[in-house]
Order: sequence, then C-alpha cells, then structure tokens
Amino acid sequence: MSDRQEAGHDTARRGLVVGALGVVFGDIGTSPIYTLQTVFNPADPHPVPISAANVYGVVSLVFWSVMIVVTVTYVLLATRLDNDGEGGIMALITMLRRWGAQRGRRAALVLAGVGIFGASLFFGDSMITPAISVLSAVEGLKIVEPSLGGLVVPITAAIIVVLFLVQRRGTAAVGRVFGPVMITWFVSIGAFGIVGVAGHPEILRALSPTYAIGFLAGHFHIAFFALAAIVLAVTGAEALYADMGHFGRRAIARGWLFLVLPACVLSYFGQGALVLGDESDVASPFFLLLPEWGRLPMVLLATAATVIASQAVITGAFSVASQAAQLGYLPRLRISHTSATSRGQIYVPWVNWMLMISVLTLVFSFRSSAALAFAYGMTVTGTITATTLLFFYTAHGKWGTPVWLLGIGATVLLTVDLLFVAANLTKLVHGGWLPLLIGLTMFTVMTTWQKGRKIVTAERERLEGSLRKFVEDLRSGREKARKVPGTAVFLNRGKETTPLAMRANVSHNHVRHEHVVIMSISTEPIPRVAPEDRAVFDDLGYRDDGITHVTVRFGYMETPDVPRALASLDPKGTEGRLRAGSASYFVSKVELQCGDAPTMARWRKRLFIATSLMTADAAESFLLPRDRTVVMGSHIDV
Repeated sequence: MSDRQEAGHDTARRGLVVGALGVVFGDIGTSPIYTLQTVFNPADPHPVPISAANVYGVVSLVFWSVMIVVTVTYVLLATRLDNDGEGGIMALITMLRRWGAQRGRRAALVLAGVGIFGASLFFGDSMITPAISVLSAVEGLKIVEPSLGGLVVPITAAIIVVLFLVQRRGTAAVGRVFGPVMITWFVSIGAFGIVGVAGHPEILRALSPTYAIGFLAGHFHIAFFALAAIVLAVTGAEALYADMGHFGRRAIARGWLFLVLPACVLSYFGQGALVLGDESDVASPFFLLLPEWGRLPMVLLATAATVIASQAVITGAFSVASQAAQLGYLPRLRISHTSATSRGQIYVPWVNWMLMISVLTLVFSFRSSAALAFAYGMTVTGTITATTLLFFYTAHGKWGTPVWLLGIGATVLLTVDLLFVAANLTKLVHGGWLPLLIGLTMFTVMTTWQKGRKIVTAERERLEGSLRKFVEDLRSGREKARKVPGTAVFLNRGKETTPLAMRANVSHNHVRHEHVVIMSISTEPIPRVAPEDRAVFDDLGYRDDGITHVTVRFGYMETPDVPRALASLDPKGTEGRLRAGSASYFVSKVELQCGDAPTMARWRKRLFIATSLMTADAAESFLLPRDRTVVMGSHIDV
C-alpha cells in the first residue's frame, strides 16, 4: 500500500471516529449533566442523604456501573458479535435464530421473545430520549434569563422538528456537523472535572470497588433506590451498540476508550469532589464546577450537546427497524442508504416521521424534563438486560466459549442488570409505566406481524403452487393459454412458486406473452454491483418456451431500477430479445381480510391488517412505469 493510500485510510478512520463522536455518544456523553444531581435531588421519592460516605459510595457506583455495563458488556463484549457488521439487539436475535435451533428450539424461542421485548423497549427509548434531552437543553435558557421559561416548550418543539428534518441528509453528514461540537464538549467536561478533583483529590478513593460494594452492603435501603438514578450514567449504551453498523466497532471503541470514557469519569469525580467540599449545595453540581465566567458558555454548549444526544437513539431506531423488517417482525419499509462506504448508514422515512410525532406528543404532554425523568431508566435497564441474556447465549454458538466461563460472566453482569431493573420498578407509578406501555405496544405489533406473516406466507405459497410445474402445464397444454406478442415481467420473491399475477392472467384471461420474465430482486451487501454480475438466469427447465426466471442484483447504494435492468439483459439468457420499451409489468397484490379461521384473535387480525399498510409500494420502490404496470390482486383470509 502506498503512503498516499495509507494516509487516505487514516483520514477515513479519523473521519469515522469524529462522526461516531457526533452521532453515537451524544446520549451517554451528556449524562454527567443530570446523573449526580438526580441521585441527591431532595425532591426524589427516595432521596440519598448527603454525607461523605454516601458521596464516595455513589461516585464509586457510577464509575463501576459505567465500566461494567458500557465498557465490558457493550464495548469489549457485545460489539464483537455482529451480523454482517450490524449491531444491536436485533442483530443478536438474527444470530440466535441462526445458531439457537441447533441447541434447543424452545430456549431459542423464549430468548428471541425476550430480545423482541428488549428491542420494543428501545423504540420507547428512541421516543423518550429526544424529548427529555432537548427539553433539558432548552430549560438551560432559564439559567440565563428566567423570563424565557414560557418559551421552553415552543422552542423545544421547533428544535425537534428541525432535528428530524435533517435526518434525510444521512448519518455521515449529521456526524460531520455534530462531531466537532461533541469533541469540544468532552474536552471541556473533562478539563473542569480535573479542576474539581484537584480541589479534593481524596475523591479518587472512589475508584476502588470496595466503596461501591460497601455502600450497597452497608446502606442497601439507600443504595437500592439510588440505582434508579445511577442508571442514568449508562443511558445510551444500547444506542452505542445499535449504531455500530453506521460507523463500525473500531471507531466506536476508540472514541469511547480514548475520549468519552475519560471525560465522563473526570466529570463525575469532579462533581463528587465538589459535593464533598460543599454538602449544602448540590442543586447543579455539573455547572457549579465551572467558574462564573464559564457558566453561560457551558450552558450554550450543553444545550447543543443534549440536542445532539437524541441523534444516537434516532439512528439506532433506524437500524433496529431495518433489521426487524429483514427478520419478518415488521413489514418491508422504504430504506435509503446514505453512504457508499458503510452499508449500515441508512435513513428510514416512516420511522423518522413516526418518532417525530411521538416525541412532539411527549413534549407537549409532559412539558418538562423532570416530568419525564422517572420514565427514563426503565427502557434502558430492560434493553440492557435482554441484550446481556442474548449475548451470552449467542456467544457460545458463535465462538464455542465454554459454558462454565460464560456462566461466570453472565452471573456477574446479569446481577448488575437485574439490580438496576428492580430499582427502576420502584418508579413505576412515578412515570416508569410509560416506557413499559410503549414497549408492550411495539412488542404486540412486532409479534403480531411475525405470526400473521407466517399465516399469509403459508396460504400464499399454497395458492401460488410450484413454478416449474406451472411451466410444465403450460408447455403440455394442461393450462390453456394463447400466446400474444410482447414482453411481460412478473415480480416475484423467488423462483420456487408461481407469481399470483401470472397464474391469474392465465386462468382468467387465458393468455401468456411471447416473452415472460419472472424477476426477483436481490440487494447485495456491497455498494454497487458490476454490470456483468447484475443478472442470474434460469430457464426453468426449457430453453425454447420464452419463460425465464431472472434474479437481478443491486448494491445497497443503488436504486433498484427494474425497467433499466430489463433493457440491459442479455438476449441469450432471456431466450430472445425483449421488447423492454413496451414491456408490461405485473405486480401481485394480496388483499388481507379477517377470516373465521382460529389463527389469531380478531383484534390481532385487525392489527396485522393495519400494520400491513406500512408496506412500501412495490411499483414505487422498483421505478415501474405506472402506465404499463398492472396490479393483480387476490384475497387471503387471515
């Protein structure tokens, strides 16, 4: 490799790290603003009394929670398990389905269900995080000018609308803008944390895990409830994993270990030192660390940083939704790939607008970050626990790690996770019900779609029948059809079954075209497919009947332009030259309706049919000419 090429790769790697800092770490990187403040908040239903022992215990718990949950569970372990570069809980479910069947179908199904619920909670996190982050950012304006309090909600709503509008520009573009801001943020909080530690260096004793263990063991009645606030230090951990497909494991690990982790730890310890020095005032230890001249600039920087924090869960939601659709838990969604170098950088319009409406609803309903605070931890702890369970089960299948070693690791990490879950359950009546309601709703939608899809697929395959047998029947005359001039293109999922539109055309119109192309679209894990690799032909047993199956392959950065692909097909593969300019396109559309069969409860059938309305339009997705596209429908009872 030449020096110029090596320099180019170094620049690209640095660019990914900067982009990751702007997109991935916003949520977890702004946690120092409110974590210790919330722990010692006297308005909390279960406040922690301020004393030197409690401060050491809390700071130590924060530090070791971050190290165990984020550094060990996610950065060092979970990110090593990826599904073709994609991370997050849905990637773990994909691998679980791949290897789990070999080790026990029942266990795999139960864990897949746990994983789906964890992913459902993450959608709740994706709604709550932007609302609470942007609200807390804009509420900082009241520190500058209290009279601006009445403008907090309108300004928040305007920022949220702009934030979701820029998503279409792509993760990389957003990251290039946000990255330098977040670098400034992490350097600043780390520097002022050092100042705080220098004032009371004895706070560094909290680095010892004995203080965390002693606080839990000796003051469990206090420490247990404190965990519900301490978990705020690890919010954003699952988004970090879910966003791995956008930037890659290496960029995320480097950004966390060399900048984000040291900066956050220094800020926590600096705030702890401040509380040790002045136990009477902990209203806002983060901002009190700064001299008066630096507080206004830090408020403005914190406003920008907490707005950026919502980016991590938005892009994570895009990844989770895309993978859920691939696994059959959501319908086929329209997805735009925004990078030629990273397959995972995507934009999902339907998810984007759904999140925007949900976030605005939360803002106008709760109207303050404090009102949303108690709901925050439930989504995080539930998703983290599900991720840990799936990781250890899947790791044995992929790596063959000894069960006894996995058992030790799982026991330690799950003990920590379940303590957080139990502590947050105490906040259920104070707002913790909200993420659970969102999670249960999404879980019901996803599992209903999966079950309904299986029912429809089985019935559709029965109606379609074997493609090769249908071709044989046409050739032998058992299926009567008059051959007419022209080219007909039937879109189909594969080459095993007959397109419903083709079967209906023969059965009802008793015609078939001179040239019939049954086309399947395949998206490959590369940006673009070379022209010579575009099409794969199958004559379906006969090379002279004018009926051919073609698999057309596109890269993930390419728009699947079916008419252009048809015009470029080799005549040798299609048993003659096609009339591409006048070809007719046939799309099979299935009309779903509630039947009497006891397949699902009636309300779930209606939910399944309603969810099907999200499915991307095939003619639009494949750029079919509307004036030459025929949609032939059939009914399937669910």
